[in-house]
Formats: sequence, structure tokens, C-alpha cells
Amino acid sequence: PFRDMIEGMRSDLRKTRYNNFDELYMYCYYVAGTVGLMSVPVMGIATESKATTESVYSAALALGIANQLTNILRDVGEDARRGRIYLPQDELAQAGLSDEDIFKGVVTNRWRNFMKRQIKRARMFFEEAERGVTELSQASRWPVWASLLLY
Repeated sequence: PFRDMIEGMRSDLRKTRYNNFDELYMYCYYVAGTVGLMSVPVMGIATESKATTESVYSAALALGIANQLTNILRDVGEDARRGRIYLPQDELAQAGLSDEDIFKGVVTNRWRNFMKRQIKRARMFFEEAERGVTELSQASRWPVWASLLLY
């Protein structure tokens, strides 16, 4: 995961658009999902946990994905000013939006509807992440819950 994270940071130097959610998901994995995966061994899994190790790691990955998707949705304007659009191009087109609409920064009903779908997706990943928090060692749960609640 550490090497993948570095690769994700490098991708920001060469990629400014994502054709679809599969591509965006991989970006989110590289830059944030990896952080979740690297955190599990540090935080530890509760000794009383009945969950599989795989399910705890899946929840940690989901939290990283959810956090990165939230960052992307929060930073659309800032990213656009840098010439970057971290939104699925195919979904923008389906919503009747273009790169030019993003660069203009005008909020329309099309934009609101598009964002509602994106927010729903991020929440889905947060819900998946929640299932793993109680499986972490008790001392580690609070910062993870805080992350979930604040984002």
C-alpha cells in the first residue's frame, strides 16, 4: 500500500481527468484507500473481534475511498482552478454537464442533481466503513469514528 500511495501521488502530475468511476475509484484507492490499509496494523484489530481480517481491511479501504470522494466533491472549484476535474467524465456527460460547466463554476439544477448522486456514492462507502470500526482495538476506535463523523 505504501508504494501504491506514492504512485497515486505521482499520478497527479500526469492525469487531470477520469473517464469513469472505475478510474476514479483506482485513484481514490491509490491516494487514500492505501492509508486505510496501512492504518489497520497500527490501530490493531480487537482481540474479541469475530470479524475476518479481510472484512476489517475492506472497511478501512472503504473509509479511505469515502474520505477521498468527499475531498473531491468539496474541492471541485479549487481543482478546476488548477485545470483538474476529479469527477467521472461519463457521468458528467450523462448529467448534461461538461468540463466548461465545471470551469465556469455555475451551480444549476443539473449540477445539484449530479452532486446528489456523487454524495450518495460517498455515503455508501462511509456506511461500509462503519461496519469495521467496532472491530478495531478499543483505543483506536475514537479517531476513526471522528473521521467518519466529521467527513
